[in-house]
Amino acid sequence: MSFQVFGLPVSRGVAIGRAVLVASSRVDVAHYFIDDSQVGPEIERLRVARDAVANELSTLQRDLPSDAPGELSALLDVHLMLLHDETLITATKQWIQERHYNAEWALSAQLEVIARQFDDMEDDYLRERKADLEQVVERLLRAMSRGPSSTYAPAPGVSPRDFAGEDPLVLVANDIAPADMLQFKRSIFTGFITDVGGRTSHTAIVARSMDIPAVVGAREASHIIRQDDWVVIDGDNGIVVVDPSPLLLEEYRFRQRQSGLERDRLSRLRHTPAVTLDGERVELQANIELPNDAPAALEAGAVGVGLFRSEFLFMNRGGDLPGEDEQFEAYRAAVEAMKGLPVTIRTVDIGADKPLDRMSSAELRHEHALNPALGLRAIRWSLSEPGMFRQQLRAILRASALGKVRILIPMVAHLAEVRLAFEAIARAKQQLADSGRAHGIVEVGAMIEVPAAAIALPTLMRHFDFVSIGTNDLIQYTLAIDRADEAVAHLYDPWHPAVLQLVAQTISYARSTDKAVSVCGEMAGDPAFTELLLAMGLRSFSMHPSQIAAVKQRVLRADTRRLTPHLRALLESEDAEAACRELFARPVHAEAPIGLS
Repeated sequence: MSFQVFGLPVSRGVAIGRAVLVASSRVDVAHYFIDDSQVGPEIERLRVARDAVANELSTLQRDLPSDAPGELSALLDVHLMLLHDETLITATKQWIQERHYNAEWALSAQLEVIARQFDDMEDDYLRERKADLEQVVERLLRAMSRGPSSTYAPAPGVSPRDFAGEDPLVLVANDIAPADMLQFKRSIFTGFITDVGGRTSHTAIVARSMDIPAVVGAREASHIIRQDDWVVIDGDNGIVVVDPSPLLLEEYRFRQRQSGLERDRLSRLRHTPAVTLDGERVELQANIELPNDAPAALEAGAVGVGLFRSEFLFMNRGGDLPGEDEQFEAYRAAVEAMKGLPVTIRTVDIGADKPLDRMSSAELRHEHALNPALGLRAIRWSLSEPGMFRQQLRAILRASALGKVRILIPMVAHLAEVRLAFEAIARAKQQLADSGRAHGIVEVGAMIEVPAAAIALPTLMRHFDFVSIGTNDLIQYTLAIDRADEAVAHLYDPWHPAVLQLVAQTISYARSTDKAVSVCGEMAGDPAFTELLLAMGLRSFSMHPSQIAAVKQRVLRADTRRLTPHLRALLESEDAEAACRELFARPVHAEAPIGLS
């Protein structure tokens, strides 16, 4: 029977496919696809883990004191029985053999299947055995994490399509960790659905970067959608349709075809210079996560990389941080791929929604922080790890000898941090000079994503060559809203007057001092904001490559001479979104009143 699930629309379009579930677990689980040569070793890892857990449980039972309650021994018997239940182990092997999931993913997927069977049982005693099953599986997952790790990296180029036939696939999860997103980004999913998250949660951002539909904050979606269900993702309206009727399916397929035609039309603009009707040249640059994203940026018509999120080089590594040479090779690859165009590398922005597997010597874990968004993250974490920070700076500086490279410091708020960051850069340069390694001249910029930085911009600009406004965090910190929390996601408002005022003031002041300013947050890639940002004086936008064509279309149709006189009225409007929609939906004449309250 068809039913609907509602969430937040975060990436436009329609996706239709079979559901691939990523089960949630209290134990961190890696999710990736393996190739045929890895199937046997992954099954062997599962066997070794089961034997280890069986030995643990048998030892516990043997060593029980004589006065221990009989129920405790009986409970261990239940756990041993579940451990050897073929419903768990044989089916897990099938996930590995047929779907080519890694062992941990296969085990958590089978747990989800069996847990739902327990939920449907009428007998209270049997239904309560679900908790025992979860404990057994978590013991197995921990045993695999303690035992010999998989000797294989996620198989390059391997995707679910290789093992699931011709049916398109959509990913359904409670949440998707940034490290997993790196793997799924290379796979052929036509859409994402998550129970949690907001419009600028990492899942949403990556979905937009892949130009595929996504709905987040769908609450119980991962519990009510079953493996292989046919699902429609309506990314325009935040609706998920499960088991759609033939008539509804055809309607959504028609919308898919229309969206495809629109994308094809926009793609013809990719090599057209971004110049407004009144002759203002606008830079449309790309945000990338990994070096191999750079070719897509060039293909989309980007005139540079405005944001290289270097933290993704640090993820999915079991806490093993990349060394200087490894980082240098990554930055070199991106610089060379951009063929002389500028590349802005943000120093590692670890923390908040992007924790490391191991937070190095600081020994702080994301989930242990009371409020990770306000904790040890970004430049704060880098300064707490001076050795790591200098390694990264040396790698960036070495890459600057091969092309135009800029360094971007995230989450700037305090002058003391600014001074320490510049001291670290100076030390890194001296270390390279002492070792005879070349480096180029780099500009250093600040991410304006904390309200304090926007307000104190006149002081900060004395130290920096340029600024880049990170609107995702600026909105979060200005409005005191956790942007990844679906419970308050409706309050995350990029149109809030305070946010628009801070953005406008930052752009205005930077331009008044002849310092370069760009916007690299999600606001830059949203065509609804293009004319407003142009009216504020912005001439440099950085966004995911998939968003460049739609923004360029708005730039080509804009006349900044006619937009600018309306800026004050727009910023003072009680409903800036409606006012912009009304103003920009029709030709703008500078002399005509727009009637904004």
